[in-house]
Amino acid sequence: MLFDKPKKSFFGKLSEKISEVFLGRTVDEELLEELEEVLITSDIGMDTTMKIIGQLREDVRKQGLTTEQQVKDRIAGIVESLIDKGENHQICQEIPLVILMIGVNGGGKTTSIGKLANKFKQEGKSVLLAAADTFRAAAGEQLELWGERVGVNVISHHEGADPSAVIFDAIQSAKARHIDVLICDTAGRIQTKKNLMVELEKMNKIIGREYPEAARETLLVLDATTGKNAISQAKEFGEITDITGIVLTKLDGTAKGGIVITIADEFNMPVKFIGVGEGMDDLKEFDPAEFAGGLFNE
Repeated sequence: MLFDKPKKSFFGKLSEKISEVFLGRTVDEELLEELEEVLITSDIGMDTTMKIIGQLREDVRKQGLTTEQQVKDRIAGIVESLIDKGENHQICQEIPLVILMIGVNGGGKTTSIGKLANKFKQEGKSVLLAAADTFRAAAGEQLELWGERVGVNVISHHEGADPSAVIFDAIQSAKARHIDVLICDTAGRIQTKKNLMVELEKMNKIIGREYPEAARETLLVLDATTGKNAISQAKEFGEITDITGIVLTKLDGTAKGGIVITIADEFNMPVKFIGVGEGMDDLKEFDPAEFAGGLFNE
């Protein structure tokens, strides 16, 4: 299960809000407009909300939806159709695999790397970490702590070193040790977008040159609790580099899960993993049908 009955989760809150709108009323245009407001205040973006309500309005007319549960079920179905990106939700299973982890500082990137390394190791894969965020103080030390905790090695240089040099050394080590998965931390300085773009381009060029046989993933880590800021980050990073998937952290009982729907729909980005707690195993593979189906299971 993606969620183990979190107290007052996004799902329960959304269901409650919709129930408050109904209160015995019939399904009419005024009610649909109020539902639209509920979705927007749940961190579902304006464009995505308009798609959901537009489809719902059509289905109310064609299918004669009259009850609260019928409307809730139909919203869940529409949401699933918007967020389901098919096989793209699955992490690449080819080996060797190189994963570039990107995202702003403080979004849970390093923690997600540790949890992802643990997941791969539990699957029987060998893992190596590269501490290529050399500009943030103690970033390398933080990653090494996770390496010790999971039981995997970390390639790191001194603070301020060239991040691409770390990637180069990590690739040589991964090839020499026949490592299955190389996970690379990167700097999260979105404020200096041009510098970050150049940095990521250089990293990708080195990976392509030194490790052409490796499969590639670029995962953007976003903090669900930041709401619309996470949506802005998805847009910003999407302009900098090609993103193959999203890791959405802190999607627990306090988070507004609507950003899952917005990111998957407006940016056509598959959510691959969600963080639902602090534990080592609390990084779950994202299941669109389960997410949509859980919208109104309070």
